[in-house]
Amino acid sequence: MRFSIAELSGLDTYKFNETALSLFRYQHEACAAYRQYCDYLGVDVGSVQHPESIPFLPVELFKTHDIRSGNYQPEYVFSSSSTGGSGMSRHAVERLDWYPQVSRACFEWFFGPVDQHVFLCLLPSYLERSGSSLIAMLEDWVKETEDNGSGFFLYNHEQLLERLLQLTSEEKKVQLWGVSFALLDFAEKFKLSPGPGKLTVVETGGMKGRREEITRSALHQTLEKAFSLPHISSEYGMTELTSQAYARREGLFSCTPWMKVFAMQTDDPFAPAPTGKTGRLCMIDLANAHSCAFLMTSDLGRVHADGRFEVLGRLDHSDLRGCNLMLA
Repeated sequence: MRFSIAELSGLDTYKFNETALSLFRYQHEACAAYRQYCDYLGVDVGSVQHPESIPFLPVELFKTHDIRSGNYQPEYVFSSSSTGGSGMSRHAVERLDWYPQVSRACFEWFFGPVDQHVFLCLLPSYLERSGSSLIAMLEDWVKETEDNGSGFFLYNHEQLLERLLQLTSEEKKVQLWGVSFALLDFAEKFKLSPGPGKLTVVETGGMKGRREEITRSALHQTLEKAFSLPHISSEYGMTELTSQAYARREGLFSCTPWMKVFAMQTDDPFAPAPTGKTGRLCMIDLANAHSCAFLMTSDLGRVHADGRFEVLGRLDHSDLRGCNLMLA
């Protein structure tokens, strides 16, 4: 079962629900691990009439099972950082070109065309391993815009500072993407005044054991002061998803038309949490047609009436994950 970006982008609420239910029935048959999970829960497929009733597969099963809908040979397998020592999540991708198509469409839904931006990537922990979907996403964008100065940085902060000052002086649309600990390390060394509208800082979360955990609001306040910005943006993504959500400000994430977020009660993962109340975040990502589109994360959060969501932390005893695991 395949979709095009145009099909996904054109979904309204009714079409989303219809497509989600159709995909659920397909993946129940095509994904052995998901079917076994549904059977274990005693799910009657015919009785599932609303997306909220679709069983969400715990993302932890990506560490122990082959989550694949169909018998395809994957062109690539993304892997997590395995922070915490309990093993890596592995996401088998049928077509390697599908992931950049989706991630680019997600970005452009919120920020406009990729080729109109310059991307500076401060992601040392991701660059120091293989299999990162975040690096694959940004490599695609850097390649698209490298003539404008885009690039990756490890710990060469002085070179990054020089590039930032040069690009912002040229009034280009610069996006600095960084893992939280690296952005804080940079912010402690330098203070910038890039001017309004010239720089967007996008934090991807994750202290990766390098620094003490702090709240997202404290992180943003520190970065806003260091970069002389009114707000910091955030990206929410994970190895097990194909799509990403973005928060332009205040840690409130929004989704594209093909992704929807729910919160389930922490003491009953099969019962929806009331709107605005803390629960375990669950995702429907229709771009995951090749694996499983219905995922239960280990993130705690709130889903608001307008569909936006915030990430508040992790369930107890959950592994730390690299992207956006800061406390809110």
